[in-house]
Amino acid sequence: MEKFVIEGGLKLSGSVRPGGSKNEALPCLAATLLTDEPVILRNVPRIRDVEVMLEVMADLGGEHEWIEENVVRVVNKNVDRTTLNQEMCRKVRASILFAGSMLGRSQRCELPPPGGDVIGRRRLDTHFLALRALGATITFEEGRFIFEAEKLHGAEIFMDEASVTATENAITAAALAQGTTVIRNAACEPHVQGLCRMLVAMGARIQGIGTNILTIEGTKGMWGCEHTIGPDYLEVGSLAGLAAVTGSELTIEGVVPDDLRMIRLVFEKLGVKTELRGEDLFVPGDQDLVIRDDMNNAMAKVDDAPWPAFPTDLMSIAITVATQSKGTVLFFEKMFEGRMFFVDSLIAMGAKIVFCDPHRVVVVGGGELIGSTLESPDVRAGMALLIAAMCARGTSTIYNVRQIDRGYERIDEKLNALGANIKRLTVE
Repeated sequence: MEKFVIEGGLKLSGSVRPGGSKNEALPCLAATLLTDEPVILRNVPRIRDVEVMLEVMADLGGEHEWIEENVVRVVNKNVDRTTLNQEMCRKVRASILFAGSMLGRSQRCELPPPGGDVIGRRRLDTHFLALRALGATITFEEGRFIFEAEKLHGAEIFMDEASVTATENAITAAALAQGTTVIRNAACEPHVQGLCRMLVAMGARIQGIGTNILTIEGTKGMWGCEHTIGPDYLEVGSLAGLAAVTGSELTIEGVVPDDLRMIRLVFEKLGVKTELRGEDLFVPGDQDLVIRDDMNNAMAKVDDAPWPAFPTDLMSIAITVATQSKGTVLFFEKMFEGRMFFVDSLIAMGAKIVFCDPHRVVVVGGGELIGSTLESPDVRAGMALLIAAMCARGTSTIYNVRQIDRGYERIDEKLNALGANIKRLTVE
């Protein structure tokens, strides 16, 4: 177990490049099971969730090699088992993605309930709806789900929620199904688009990429490919928020501007100005952060929803930014009833926050935060608390930093290179 000890109140400066998208890398890794040929993935973040996914495939008989720092070569030619390791799968939510790829590969998969962050109810119903429509039967025996199909076939699927991982499972399974599949109300986040592009490079026939209606013409076989994981727009948003609350001038390199449209709009409402300079995002230093009220002097409101709305994974970051912006804002978290509980830590640091219910908080911003002893409850809240500690007066200690490490590759090293003072220490 490790902890961070953070000296607050320091300004950062310079340029930083975000890591590859965790949320794209994980489904792409699972999808490599659709072929026996080598797949090379570039810009893969070296984080714990990625390592667990590779361990699960290795346990099935797959092979992988890091041929460069963030480039992994995966070969699943010798995968001959369909039962996934229970302990490994409990470590990562994305293990559910093996259902679609293993059904496509072997028409069978035994999968324990997935692990991951505890941020509220994370239903699997939409996965089951989609995979059953494609011809799978699903039973639950002795603590694991058993997915089986004599033959996968194309289907008309209407997702009962725009679930990212359920959409990814459906796309992956449909790629080798017989016939045409149409997925309506599909998730269309950048990482879903990235998975689709990789599958097309492997031989899949997918139309409608980037929209909520996907048409997949099933193919008989797929081949190896090379694919580059896109930059993590969630890390971009986190770094922009960090720069704003610490008064730092920061250039975030290699972003995808289209991925940042709603993020920049919401941050602007919180008083954070950013500039696009080609494929870089520039955050000016020493900003006077003031929350912009809605029309007719109504209280400002920030809520999340499926893409292209504001992403739920940045709600924790936005709340932390709001504590340093003058004014009042209501945050409405619609997707997870457990995500808001981390605000207790911000309140302990001196933030003025009214916890209305599991989905809503009111932040009265502009006050000083005081260094404190904290614990990271999940990936995104952990990063939000790190940002809070960076702008607080005094020293903070954050425990359970493995949660932060699950989503942000060597974040302490990145920030220290910009002028931060973060010590990673072993908990005795």
